[in-house]
Amino acid sequence: YLIRRPKPPTISPPFKGPVLVVGSAPVSHMPVDFDETFRVITINGSQAVTKAWGIDSPHITLMQHNQLNGTNTNAVDVRRVLCDQKTGTLYVLLWRKGKRRLERRLKTFNYTYENVQIVNRYERMALLEKVSGLKMLELDKNSKCSNGVIAVLFALHNGATAVIITGINPNSGGHIYNDANLSRFHVKTDSEMLKRLLAKGYPVFTTDTDVSIAIGIPLWNSKIIQ
Repeated sequence: YLIRRPKPPTISPPFKGPVLVVGSAPVSHMPVDFDETFRVITINGSQAVTKAWGIDSPHITLMQHNQLNGTNTNAVDVRRVLCDQKTGTLYVLLWRKGKRRLERRLKTFNYTYENVQIVNRYERMALLEKVSGLKMLELDKNSKCSNGVIAVLFALHNGATAVIITGINPNSGGHIYNDANLSRFHVKTDSEMLKRLLAKGYPVFTTDTDVSIAIGIPLWNSKIIQ
C-alpha cells in the first residue's frame, strides 16, 4: 500500500449537491425534499428500495464482489432484486477476476450500467485514509467498514455538499429484500467511523430517526416521509 500509493476512486464530473446513500436495512425513508438535484448511491441490493420510490436507476451503485458469485441467501437475493435493472456507474469492490469476466457475470442476470469500474483493496484503503485520516487494513469482517459507509466516504471525497444516509443502521439486522434476518458485521466499526466523520465536521445526515438517536447523526431537515 505504501509503495503503490493508490488513489481513492473518483467520479467525473464530481458531485455538486446533496447525495443520498441508500442501504438495505429494513427501515429507510426518502428525504421529504428529494428532487432532481440529489444524486443517489445504492449498495448491493438496496436498489429494491429506490425502485419502490419510483427511481428508475440510481446514479451510482457499489457492489461487493461476492454478491456476483455467492451462493448464500443474501447474494442470491441481491441478484434476484437486481435482475433486469440498471444503474449509472457501477463500482464493484474487490473483484479479482478481470473486467471481461465481470461483464459476463453481470449479463447472467441482465444488470446493465453506463460505466463499470473495479475498486481494489488498496483503493478502498486510500479512500478511508483520505477522508477519515485513518489507515485501516481491514483484515477481517469485524475490522472493516460496511459498503454503506464506504459509499458515504466516496460521496464526501467526490464533492457532495451533504450526504444523507437511509437504510444504513449499524444496530439493525436483516435486509429489506428478504426475511432471513441475517446479522450484520461492521457494527462497531461503522458506528465509530460515522461518529468520526461528524467530529471532523463533515456534512453527514440521516432520515432515519433510530439512527439519529443511536449515533448522533442529525436528521436531514428534521423531516422524513413515513
